[in-house]
Amino acid sequence: MFWNRISGIYDFVENTFNGKVNRDISQYVANLMDSNDVVLECGCGTGMFSVEIAKRCKNITATDFAEKMLHQAQKKCKDCNNIAFAKADITHLEYSAESFDKVVAANVIHLVENPEMAMKELLRVCKTGGRVIIPTYIMKSNKKSSAAAGFFNILGAGFQNEFNYESYQKFFKTMGYEVSDYYTAQGTMPCCAAIIEKK
Repeated sequence: MFWNRISGIYDFVENTFNGKVNRDISQYVANLMDSNDVVLECGCGTGMFSVEIAKRCKNITATDFAEKMLHQAQKKCKDCNNIAFAKADITHLEYSAESFDKVVAANVIHLVENPEMAMKELLRVCKTGGRVIIPTYIMKSNKKSSAAAGFFNILGAGFQNEFNYESYQKFFKTMGYEVSDYYTAQGTMPCCAAIIEKK
């Protein structure tokens, strides 16, 4: 699997290429947490968001489909005593409905073959009154592909979607989801967080 193969260099590449954006967006998401929140993170990767979220919430379950990415995340979060790690499929979450105050799926929705199923699962496990937070890298223009996405696809990343700001909004609207807010961290490859409040 591509993500297992690159797990050891992922942080270096991300920080070199897009460090400012990653710091900005992970801090923004962490600031949305309350101290009593029970949080689920899907697609945690190497723990870029996990380590920041853990500082602000009661506890967090960080999941990913790639075992070696989870291993890197565990090392990064070794000083966090309120975090658990688990292998999970975002389209078939083995958690009860209404289990989490906040659900975060960062930089993963564009990789999923069935994003509709992923969205249903994210909303299902979120408590009524809670929030689903979905940050995703977006292109700065309407061109068909970014150089970075093209490079990662050549290596085997398997991007299913590439969004710009307008198409990311349309993505949720087409599925019937009302997004309460968007926040975009600007930089080399911007990252836009969509926030959905479960009513």
